[in-house]
Order: sequence, then structure tokens, then C-alpha cells
Amino acid sequence: MLDTFIFSLIVGAAVGFSAGYLGSIMVLEKMALVGDAMSHVALPGLALGVLMGFNPLLGGFIFLFVSAILIWHLGRVTKLSFETLVGAAFTLALAIGILLYGDNLDALEAALFGDITKVDLTYAVIAVAVSLVVVFLTRFIYRKIVLGLISEELAISKGINVARTNLLYLLLVSVTVAIGIQVTGTLLVGFLVVTPAAAARIVSMNLSRYFVLSAIFGAISAISGIALSSSLNILPGPLVVISGVVIFVVALVVRRQKKIGS
Repeated sequence: MLDTFIFSLIVGAAVGFSAGYLGSIMVLEKMALVGDAMSHVALPGLALGVLMGFNPLLGGFIFLFVSAILIWHLGRVTKLSFETLVGAAFTLALAIGILLYGDNLDALEAALFGDITKVDLTYAVIAVAVSLVVVFLTRFIYRKIVLGLISEELAISKGINVARTNLLYLLLVSVTVAIGIQVTGTLLVGFLVVTPAAAARIVSMNLSRYFVLSAIFGAISAISGIALSSSLNILPGPLVVISGVVIFVVALVVRRQKKIGS
């Protein structure tokens, strides 16, 4: 039991850090809905894994990966925003996933809210390795994405393939969401991509600090939520969310105090 708790903390820290780092871009791009909705797309894949007897997380990842590519392609073809396309995919995936689970309420609850009892050493190692790769690749494309935010035409003139960069970013979000599902569940893992970055945005005076604080706040949210879950013996997902909201409120208070002091 102690080993499971330690492994869960490791996974939570890794996922929270990488999710917060990725989320800093989403908040800048005003794409918060995308981060939240992407997590729900995994539900049908998880359900198929349970029904067909293979690892549900593998099914969830496949659904996320394929959905990211389809959303990216449809965005290029239809010129619709990512928010519109992901919002449509989210509602469809959630409906299909719930139908596939049927009367298997225990498995559905684990998929929606997480199940840290199934986190082991192998999963922890994979989560840390994947999170490190995600952070490295995100750092590599950060400047390209920020430049594209300022002016897509300017980014293209600098030789940046904006469409390819956006696809890579969506795939990185998919990977991060997939490894976080075991801890926080599909309903709540998207929170780690949005709220820590929003809190960091409130108290950050420059982009460098903003990026770092987003990642740190994400890790703290996950670790504190999992720790509370273990001590209170309840599902970790909701407590991760509550921990993150507390950080957000503290950030608001700090920002207000700075304004009063100045």
C-alpha cells in the first residue's frame, strides 16, 4: 500500500508538472476548453479496453491520439476553431463511452475519477519518462507557438510550419492526458492542463516565470490531492481539483495584496 502511495505521488508530480507546462500555452492561446475536453475523448477507448480485455489506458491513448490528428485535419479543412471541433468530439465521446460501460459502474467510476490503487513501479517509470519527453518537446516548440500567437504570418515568414507545430502540440496534450487518467480520471485530468496555468498567469510578471510557475503549480496540485486522498481514503481526482483551486485562490489574494501594496 505504501509503495502504491509513493508511486502515485511520483506519477502525480510528473503528470502535474508536464500538464501545467503544456497548459501555459493553452491559457495564452485562450484554448482552455480544448485542454478540458480532450480528456473526455479517451472514455470510449477506456471502455473498449475493459470490454475486450486489454489495457484500458492503451485504448484511451489510441482514441486521444487519433482524435488529435482528426481534429487537427478538420481544423485545416473546415477552418473551424479547435474549441468548436474539440467541443463536438467531447460530447460525442462522453456519450459513447458511457453507453459502452453500460452497467459496469465500478469501472466507469474509475475511468471518470481515477484509481491510484493500480499505479505501480512500471507505470510510474513510464509516466516520468513520458513527462520528461513532453516537457522537452514543449520547450522546443514554445517560441514557435508564441510567435504564431503574435502573428501567424510572421511565424510563416520565419520558416515555421504553424500547422505542424499545432499538431505536435495537440499530440503532446493527448499523451499527457493519457498518462494522467489513472490518477485523476477523464473528467478531471483536463483540470491540470488549465487551472495551474491560470493561477500562474495571475502572479507572473513575465513569460519565463509564468511557464515555470504553471508547471510547479500543476505538480503541487497533483501531489497534495493524492496525499489527501490517501489520508482520507477517497477518490484522488476531486481532491486534486480542490487543491488546484486553493492555489488559484491564493494566487488571486497575492495579486490583490500586491496591487494594494503598490
